[in-house]
Amino acid sequence: MQFRKAVMADTEAIYELIQLNAELGLMLPRPRISIYENLQSMTVIDDQGTIVGVGGLHILWSDLAEIRSLAIAPDKKGLGLGKELVSLLVKEAHQLGIPRVLSLTYQVEFFKKSGFTIVAKESLPQKVWKDCLNCNKFPTCDETAMLLVV
Repeated sequence: MQFRKAVMADTEAIYELIQLNAELGLMLPRPRISIYENLQSMTVIDDQGTIVGVGGLHILWSDLAEIRSLAIAPDKKGLGLGKELVSLLVKEAHQLGIPRVLSLTYQVEFFKKSGFTIVAKESLPQKVWKDCLNCNKFPTCDETAMLLVV
C-alpha cells in the first residue's frame, strides 16, 4: 500500500469510493466538481493501482484545518488504513503550522480513537460560514464536530 498525493487520474476512483461510503451512510456524498477543486489537498491509498482509501486536509483558517472526504474501501476496513491516513493528515497540518484539526463526521468512535474530542459546531465559525451554509443539511446537520489540537 502506498500513501501518496492524489493526481487527476485518481478523480473517478476517489468519486466512486466516496459515493460508495455515502450510500452506506458513513459520510456525505461529494460532487465531482468538489473532488476536482480539492484534489491538491487529497491523499490516496494506492494498492497496486487501485485506490482503496482517500482523505483530504482542507485549510479553513490560519489555525484550523479539516479532515474531509475520508473513505476506505469496504474490503480494506479494519486494517488500520484509516487511522494511518488520519495520522498522516494530522502530521501534514502540524508541518504547515496549523494547530487545530477538525472533522465533521458520522464516525465518532473512529475519530475518538484517533484523539479527537467532540466540540460544538458553533465553536467553529470558520467551517460554518465557509461550507455549512451551502450544505443541503444546513441548519439541521446530523454530523458530529470533532477537534484535535496538534
